[in-house]
Amino acid sequence: MGTPSVSDTSSARRPAAVPLPLNASPDERSSTLKILQESVSGCVRCTELASTRKNTVFGVGNPAAKILFLGEAPGADEDEQGEPFVGRAGQLLNDIITACQLKREEIYICNVLKCRPPGNRTPLESECTNCREFLDGQLAAIDPEFIVCWGTTAAQNLLQTKQPIGKLRQQFFRHGRARVLCTYHPSYLLRNPPAKKDVWEDMKFWRLEMGIDLGNARKSGS
Repeated sequence: MGTPSVSDTSSARRPAAVPLPLNASPDERSSTLKILQESVSGCVRCTELASTRKNTVFGVGNPAAKILFLGEAPGADEDEQGEPFVGRAGQLLNDIITACQLKREEIYICNVLKCRPPGNRTPLESECTNCREFLDGQLAAIDPEFIVCWGTTAAQNLLQTKQPIGKLRQQFFRHGRARVLCTYHPSYLLRNPPAKKDVWEDMKFWRLEMGIDLGNARKSGS
């Protein structure tokens, strides 16, 4: 396992959310997430985002997941449907999940921001700060063993670093008890198809850490 090049970032600028006990039931975790989702749905901390959104996009998946996928922010399709990763980038993510010998239902998927930035612009630092409490609450409720950060915004926000995604790949970091892997966002792959091979190397690196050798598996989306 690679040596982390940033510090453990478990403590956020807001009061840290307390993880549920490891033996907490899926129902207990779901209940905690539901309460948090209700808070998100009424949030107006970011005036511009609250006034332009159609839906908040909280997160979906297994509340007791060992794996959490963290993206940047909702896009137009996500804002329309209220679910993360449902557009073209979401379909590519589904293909990657299948290639990794996983099912989407096994994973919990969420974003740093719960509202779409107008025009899909990069989230502002103040917006990430406003939403951090909700992200910390999700991480505490699920308490995953692995977090995969998809893209620069997710990686830099979670790890509290300014390092570019290219410098963060192919190593593991720590956030709480979770091991964190960083890779390129699926939307970046749609614009830059050659980078798919880099993400596939990251997936093989990550899954091998989980005891799954994808060395002979066919790369999805190639």
